[in-house]
Amino acid sequence: MRKRLDGKTALITGAAAGIGRAVSELFAAEGAHVIATDRDFAGLKGLGADRHALDVTNPQAVEALAQKLGRVDILFNCAGFVEAGTILDNSEQEWLKSFEINVFAMARMIRAFLPAMIAGGGGNIINVASVSGSIKGIPNRCIYGASKAAVIGLTKSVAVDFVQQGIRCNSVCPGTVDSPSLQQRLADTGDYEAARKAFTARQPMGRIGTAQEIAGVVLYLASDDGAFCTGQNFIIDGGITI
Repeated sequence: MRKRLDGKTALITGAAAGIGRAVSELFAAEGAHVIATDRDFAGLKGLGADRHALDVTNPQAVEALAQKLGRVDILFNCAGFVEAGTILDNSEQEWLKSFEINVFAMARMIRAFLPAMIAGGGGNIINVASVSGSIKGIPNRCIYGASKAAVIGLTKSVAVDFVQQGIRCNSVCPGTVDSPSLQQRLADTGDYEAARKAFTARQPMGRIGTAQEIAGVVLYLASDDGAFCTGQNFIIDGGITI
């Protein structure tokens, strides 16, 4: 049986943990040549992938990698950061940090790898947004929600500008997903159990999602199964937005 990503090359950012790692593992299992990148190079250990250290906030590093790799079929922009707080709680630097990681870095990756995709006849870009932002207001996630809303705008812009050149660009919008990042945020509250109960309670399904569940939707978009989809946001949230 032919695997869904046979013959495809997929570049993944934020691949060391969470959704990025789950997608890297699934893509490899589906036959892709996976290029796994993360600022935490040690965290990439164990992946059946071509591994590269990459800080997506470093323009020179991104451009150098694009020149080194050439064309990829699939770009999965997963690297991100969750900032807590209301608009009254956060500093100018915290705003800049989140937008640098969550928005500018995605735009930078797309700008670096898109020309070779176009020259090669097409490509597939998938960005991680969130239900927090333009989909739903989540308490104490002002900067995060604003940055992820920008990701949806970026996704639609790239999709409409390059649809006739064989480019598809979509986003996925997870709800609360179990990951090392979530575990750290729960621990940082000072009361892990209470925080986990609160996060779970806001999910109508009564549980937190898994990285593998998000990876399954990303695979659909990356494969020919999703060939007629572009400019769309795929919400995977356990019912939080219903």
